[in-house]
Amino acid sequence: MRMSTIWDRLEGYLDSVEKPARYIGLEQGSLKPLHDESNVAWLLTYPDVYEVGLPNQGLQILYEILNESPIAEAERAYAPWVDLEKIMRDEGIPLFSVDTHRPANEFDVIAFNLSSELVYTNLINCLDLAGVPVSSVDRTGNDPLIGAGGHCVYNPEPLANIVDFFALGDGEEVVSDITKVIHEYKSSEDVTQSRRDLLQELSKLEGVYVPSMYEATYDESGAQVLKPVNDEIPELIEKRTIIDLEEWPYPKKQLVPITEVVHDRLNVEVFRGCTRGCRFCQAGMITRPVRERSDEQVRTMVQSGLQRTGYDEVALTSLSTADYSGIKNVVEETIADPSNCGQVSISLPSLRVDAFTVDIAASIQNARRTGLTFAPEAGTWRMRQVINKLIREEDLYGAVESAFSQGWRRMKLYFLIGLPTETDEDTLGIARLAANCVAIGKRYTSAASVTVSVGGFVPKPFTPFQWFGQNTLEELTRKVNLLKDEVRKTKGVKLKWHDPKATLVEGILSRGDRRLGDVLKSVWSSGGTFQEWSEYFNLDLWISAMEKEGLEYEWFAYRHRDLEEPLPWDHLDAGLYKDFLWQEWRDALEEIGLEDCRWTPCYDCGACTGYGLDHVVASTSPPVGGSQGTWQDLDTGSYAPQLLQITSKAR
Repeated sequence: MRMSTIWDRLEGYLDSVEKPARYIGLEQGSLKPLHDESNVAWLLTYPDVYEVGLPNQGLQILYEILNESPIAEAERAYAPWVDLEKIMRDEGIPLFSVDTHRPANEFDVIAFNLSSELVYTNLINCLDLAGVPVSSVDRTGNDPLIGAGGHCVYNPEPLANIVDFFALGDGEEVVSDITKVIHEYKSSEDVTQSRRDLLQELSKLEGVYVPSMYEATYDESGAQVLKPVNDEIPELIEKRTIIDLEEWPYPKKQLVPITEVVHDRLNVEVFRGCTRGCRFCQAGMITRPVRERSDEQVRTMVQSGLQRTGYDEVALTSLSTADYSGIKNVVEETIADPSNCGQVSISLPSLRVDAFTVDIAASIQNARRTGLTFAPEAGTWRMRQVINKLIREEDLYGAVESAFSQGWRRMKLYFLIGLPTETDEDTLGIARLAANCVAIGKRYTSAASVTVSVGGFVPKPFTPFQWFGQNTLEELTRKVNLLKDEVRKTKGVKLKWHDPKATLVEGILSRGDRRLGDVLKSVWSSGGTFQEWSEYFNLDLWISAMEKEGLEYEWFAYRHRDLEEPLPWDHLDAGLYKDFLWQEWRDALEEIGLEDCRWTPCYDCGACTGYGLDHVVASTSPPVGGSQGTWQDLDTGSYAPQLLQITSKAR
């Protein structure tokens, strides 16, 4: 049976909403799968508006992989903005895909990308709009499976009673494994099989966590403890890791929207993982080990992508792009490529100031219109030792001078406040650094400006700071006001800050447990959607919901943890030894920095264990080293040129 479409019901209302192009699809690279009843149909959903969700590379990668599968098909959905949502509810129009406008509840799987805690109520809203029961226990065999992936699922417990399964780590392989299990279930003639049987089979897959297969109890301190419901369920769920990024050159056909979106440019991932060891950074911890693409593959992806899309800007993406071993060659050759007619602008997100040189600045001078962003993160050297962001002031000033000397007029500096052991001197150091950067810029242009962007620190699972009790709302607000007063003294410095009230809610959800599921439902039922948007965020809804459930937000957000306390994510494995993280926490309090392990002896964090490699960085020569130095040592059993294995010794 072919799936239905709601287009005829929707089309007549599009001229009365703010941005109708959000809902019509038709992007270059989009697909309209011919539905086969035997296939596993996925609806890949980003729980925010189209212009925020469309550029998400994770969903685009899975979109292509699934549609290449002979047993799967995939479409996309995004959270409708409030204007269309009202129409949908008034007219009984369900959540739909933008590719063929099929109702969401006719898909086998609705899978969400979770990159921010504040979108959790949007996820609930999408389920309700789809006509799917919000609580997993209320769903039957006729309802879609609800899945989720992304960085937030490293503590999925607040959503454990809402989402059926979570995928941890890299999604490229596990999405096909999940599809195979569901396809076998759909194809089975065994009428005794139930939805619970399917979920139990999914729970046996590496990297898949099925909350209903675990029973939650709470100890005398109130900490959550999980136990598998039977012996077939693993006690520990390990993340999935793609060993060779070269085998996954996705997305091959990046979507080109027909309306304005954020990050509207060609995006090419140059490597995955990070070894800088910033103690606040969850992404850097959970994506280890480093896996690079070769220069040749990056150039090919850039060249073919520019030609296909017509973009005149490409972003080379990673957690620290200037650390890419082939960055200089790739940038220079892209700029010099005659097929680009010299019109291509290169953007390097996530720049490390100690890796940004005059050469790089000169190479990407065509990107001057976009500005540059550096992230010193803290205002003093003492504080940067605490967080292991080992950037000295001379590193920052050197990078700033390189940029201004090559014609930039503006740049952005990103900092965190509320970090462990932070003093007012550390906070005011942010304004001092910004003022000094403006002074450097004034040597080259009278229009020099620096925007300081400040966010309140939220402790994250699987980082050394996961035991830290975050600053209170009142303390973060005081620090913001301290900075506002200080930056007014310097012309050319602008200050932007993240709302401390939103930081509080992020902190509650970041390290919360299953009891927060009812809090999320309460906030949603009170109208609390689009909480990541300042015009809709409402702290009172959250505080009221916590009180209604008999929970104290201070217990979740402000309280320090100790080593013996069970953590809500102890049943998950991000590849990092807990004793390594604890030692890093102790080192932070002692203001002891740890050098980048990419170029130094191994610190035995656990990330590389079991993969047969340490860190893979691109090279133009074959792998080197002794018995541990060839690519043939990997389980793949094949030799991959253009890759260099950096081996190291245990601490």
